[in-house]
Amino acid sequence: MQTLQQQWAQCQTILADNLTSSAYQTWFAPIVPLQFADGVLVLQVKSQFVAEYIEENYLPLLSAAIFRVFGQGTRLEYRVLIDSTSGAGTRLPSNGAPMQAPIMGSQRVTPNFDTQLNALYTFDSFVAGEPNKLARTAGMAIAKQPGSTAFNPLFIYGGSGVGKTHLANAIGNQVRALNPQMRVLYVSANTFKLQYQDATKNNHVPDFLNFYQTIDVLIVDDIQYFAGLKGTQDTFFHIFNYLQQSRKQLILTSDRPPIELKDIEERLLTRFKWGLAAEVKRPDYELRRNILLSKMRRDGIVLSDEVVTFIAQNVRDSVRDLEGVLASLLAHSTLTDSDIDLALAEQVVSHIVALQPHQTTIGDIISAVAQHYNLPEKALLSQNRAREIANARHVALYLSKELTDCSLTEIGFKMGKRTHATVLHSIGLIKSQMEFDPVLRQHLAQIESAIQA
Repeated sequence: MQTLQQQWAQCQTILADNLTSSAYQTWFAPIVPLQFADGVLVLQVKSQFVAEYIEENYLPLLSAAIFRVFGQGTRLEYRVLIDSTSGAGTRLPSNGAPMQAPIMGSQRVTPNFDTQLNALYTFDSFVAGEPNKLARTAGMAIAKQPGSTAFNPLFIYGGSGVGKTHLANAIGNQVRALNPQMRVLYVSANTFKLQYQDATKNNHVPDFLNFYQTIDVLIVDDIQYFAGLKGTQDTFFHIFNYLQQSRKQLILTSDRPPIELKDIEERLLTRFKWGLAAEVKRPDYELRRNILLSKMRRDGIVLSDEVVTFIAQNVRDSVRDLEGVLASLLAHSTLTDSDIDLALAEQVVSHIVALQPHQTTIGDIISAVAQHYNLPEKALLSQNRAREIANARHVALYLSKELTDCSLTEIGFKMGKRTHATVLHSIGLIKSQMEFDPVLRQHLAQIESAIQA
């Protein structure tokens, strides 16, 4: 009887025969087979980036090799080694092999039902922050009681790449974890349209409707692509009504709020507004930095604080861009066997986003304000409440909010460890004074010009 190592060696031979030498050495040679039990093959990879890259680029070939050696029906999981000292790691199921859901009491998952969920998109991997707080909180409540909250439907909207699809999948995956007997389905609006068109062409519309009416949690991504499709909208209207009336959960995503959707029937728009419309905004500086740190921990990437700050300051529009930068950095580092430094980060970022001029920092603001009012910088950071120092401090706190992406908490910390409430008070004070004090407005303009010079 062959050992696990011998079986994996056979898989490696198949992979090496079908790949270039560099591709095989980069992505598959370092893989370590850990376990094959109950039909699940567990492979250890260096980082989540490696697992995701293999899933996206080599999954058909890898699946064919595994099935040939380990047998039909084998399910694949990756194990990412997080801490080599303790051996701690995390397991990630492959999207190419359906997971076998756990049994809870007498409840079993409906067999042979493909949820189409991305197993890598979970609440654990979704980094929370102010821009996604409402949508995430509502999603977690839904996951505990799908169909039984006031958030039905949950309409998640926001620009491209801000994490809507991740969050929608995270809700579905959490529902499955807590209620494995439920039928959860993720489908893009475009896929739903194509399914409907195929059902119409083959006279299977009743079967199409019957299938969707069996779903307990229906997630439809990019609902804006229903625009102008009357037949698709009519059919979805009936499915929506049936599921809503049956206390089933609907989760919809869009790149804009319901009120801004074009060429969507009014009766559908009305229903989209029944539950909660929650915006996922562009990530602010604090969230971008936390996303980078989270992905660094999970993928085993080592970046200096200088590199993290540079990326967070310049890659501003979407989470997807941040992930793209990290993936590119790790690929460059892996393929060239070199460290990731600021020069490499600048090179990679410049190919993904237009680099902005020097980003204003709180330190720049403190320096400019102190110089303008002829005060030592340390006076602004002190607890001295002398009027001239306090006024200058208010100005510095106000400009820190206006000219940087820093959160109020971060501004307060860098301005002498002041509280969130203190920062808010200073901002409000300056805003109210600006309305009737032209001299203050002139001072602010002069300081801002000095900062940007």
